[in-house]
Amino acid sequence: NTKLSVPFFKSFTPDLGWFYIVFAIIVIVGSSNAVNLTDGLDGLAIGPIMITALAYTVVAYVTGHRLMSEYLLIPHIEGAGELAVFTAAILGSSLGFLWFNTYPASVFMGDVGSLPLGAALGTVAVISKHELLLLMVGGVFVIEAVSVIFQVVSFKSRGKRIFLMAPIHHHFEMKGWEEPKVVVRLWIIAILLALLSLSTLKLR
Repeated sequence: NTKLSVPFFKSFTPDLGWFYIVFAIIVIVGSSNAVNLTDGLDGLAIGPIMITALAYTVVAYVTGHRLMSEYLLIPHIEGAGELAVFTAAILGSSLGFLWFNTYPASVFMGDVGSLPLGAALGTVAVISKHELLLLMVGGVFVIEAVSVIFQVVSFKSRGKRIFLMAPIHHHFEMKGWEEPKVVVRLWIIAILLALLSLSTLKLR
């Protein structure tokens, strides 16, 4: 199935054809790097990872459930419910990691954690056929990645920086916000975006 599911517009399902392969790679690689860019403060990345994993646990379950998917008018993917076990495992292991990664952290994720976890979330989004929903569920990752892109483009083209420092969490730090305040506020944004994303399963 090479059709896209578009949040809020369930009747609009563009077929990408062979380009879907390229699109899927972009989703997975983009997700991996966006999570990696977010991992700059204690507990900052793992919180939205848990929230995203929880949201996709719900998405995977309803996508794999024939009656629920028909009622919600979303694509039914046979066996997609098994992804809920995988995302729940990500959630559980992340919760254990967060115990030691909260400020001041004694254990750090690093590239070896952020890159695979981001890729895993992107892969789940592709398999469950809710790729575009990841932009909303993982909105914090998108904000972090976009802030870096804008910063680089602005500096290369105009010689000026948009933010004091990128990714954007460092901008807030340089504005005087304490590290825990930056982390918790971005967690709050992640929770709100996840709730909005799950509402699109019902909204038509």
